[in-house]
Amino acid sequence: MNGHSNGNGYSHHFSKDVSKEDPYADVREKLERLAAEDKKLHCGMTATATNKSISENMPLFIALTSYIGYAVLISVGHCRDLIAKFFKHGRYLARSREYSKELGRPLAILLKSWENFYTRRIYHRVQDCFNRPIGSAPSAKFDMIERVSEDGSKSFEVLSDSHALWGNNKKSKMMTKQTYESGKYFGGTTEHGAVVRKCLNLGSYNYLGFADDWNGTCEKDVVSSLDNLPVAMSSSRCEVGTTVLHKELESAVANFLKKEDAIVFNMGFNTNTTVIPALFSGSGQDLLISDELNHTSIVNGARGSGASIRTFRHNDSDHLEEILKEAILMGRPRSRRPWNKILVIVEGVYSMEGEYCNLKAISAICKKYKAYLYLDEAHSIGAMGSTGRGCCEYCGVDPADVDILMGTFTKSFGGMGGYIASSKSVINHLKQTSAGMLYHNSLSPVVCKQILTAFKVIMGKDGTDLGQRKLTSLRDNSNYFRMRLNEMGLQVLGNYDSPIMPVMLYNPTKIPAFSRECLKRGLAVVVVGFPAVPLLEARARFCISAGHSREDLDYALNEIEDISKIVKLRYATHRFG
Repeated sequence: MNGHSNGNGYSHHFSKDVSKEDPYADVREKLERLAAEDKKLHCGMTATATNKSISENMPLFIALTSYIGYAVLISVGHCRDLIAKFFKHGRYLARSREYSKELGRPLAILLKSWENFYTRRIYHRVQDCFNRPIGSAPSAKFDMIERVSEDGSKSFEVLSDSHALWGNNKKSKMMTKQTYESGKYFGGTTEHGAVVRKCLNLGSYNYLGFADDWNGTCEKDVVSSLDNLPVAMSSSRCEVGTTVLHKELESAVANFLKKEDAIVFNMGFNTNTTVIPALFSGSGQDLLISDELNHTSIVNGARGSGASIRTFRHNDSDHLEEILKEAILMGRPRSRRPWNKILVIVEGVYSMEGEYCNLKAISAICKKYKAYLYLDEAHSIGAMGSTGRGCCEYCGVDPADVDILMGTFTKSFGGMGGYIASSKSVINHLKQTSAGMLYHNSLSPVVCKQILTAFKVIMGKDGTDLGQRKLTSLRDNSNYFRMRLNEMGLQVLGNYDSPIMPVMLYNPTKIPAFSRECLKRGLAVVVVGFPAVPLLEARARFCISAGHSREDLDYALNEIEDISKIVKLRYATHRFG
């Protein structure tokens, strides 16, 4: 097997017969050119930052129609509330009256009025587009369990033989079953009788495709861990929750990332929320500088840290430098004494934007002003770089220039949990102070073994080139999908070489329209609306996997092109979509 490397350091085929082995041979030159141009523009000391937000760049027509959409939804919702209150009848009144009778007094308001209204009159209208359960592994193709609602999407039940929708008489039941069974995407029923739909998965974080080939790559090693260890340790790490696999995993993470030491946690989200407060004194004498689009886990960790917080414009190294200059010059408010420490937090790949961090410029600025740098690699570790070592490798930054590396095992590794890799002194400090270490249940030994096995595959220690082929397939699939979406005229966010592709929907009415049209065609997609993103920035988010074939992606792209014309989403080339 011969690996041929391109200009970005990626090996894109493993045999002399390129046309046979490379599924993208016909577009290879274009893919590499687009990726190289994008990297040159957005990754480096001379990279340009997009200072304007999506809303500021939004055409007037899109903004106007989106506001009208929300205005109609809110007006209709208030009208329905008034009518329900006048006639004392409505699907949201019955339960409140029942509890009020039992207590003999009105119930206290549980949620703020706007949150309550938004949930009832806006979110419930599109709730069928979210929280869809699946009945198989989250591989490139999976089985989605069908749900039905009898109260206008307020609640859902699994569609099965025992459900009332199938009818009380035999004839009605047979007609319903025949309708489903004749469908193109009918996937049969589960062992419990639930009806499933066959879907192409375009939403899971199965970046390296371990959900597709787990039985062949990981099963034997992972299951063997149960011979000596339990499924769960039922204790925190600082008590009796540490096993030999935890130590082995921490050593593997540190070696993989070229750091002195590492520590692992049982949840990626809680890694940020429990580690960030442990890095500060909590007395307001420290400064935390955060990218404005950092993940909620970072935001929660920052809020609990007790540090003063400032934000810089997304991925804008110049604005970060301005803030650092001012912080060093002015010091703390009132006393003007210097800050005890300054920590800058960024992400490797921003999950709602699909953009990677301009790490080279940001790390240089942090080094220049002696600020600590914390890098969240939840979506970049295992998915970026020629050997999967994340944003540092991709951007050409020495890991020694990043003080704290954080990442998760839930994406590329097919597991769960998170890690922190840093110097021994920092790791020892976290072991004594982080709530995730002191109080949370430790990571399952079975999951530790899964991650270790994934590391072995990625690093080629399994004796094959499977890990390299996975990395290559992920990059090629992602870049091809992004290229085709752009050619359709869709407004696609993010960068080439990123596995995340957000496509802007804007109008709230297009969230359910796009999601339901995709589901009709056997495509499982993720749509995102307020409050996860700003009010006018609704989007669909595609996550591509190494497990997808070109045939899978071509089918999806052809269907998406038809849907984009129906729903009017071609904002990049058409003023009205």
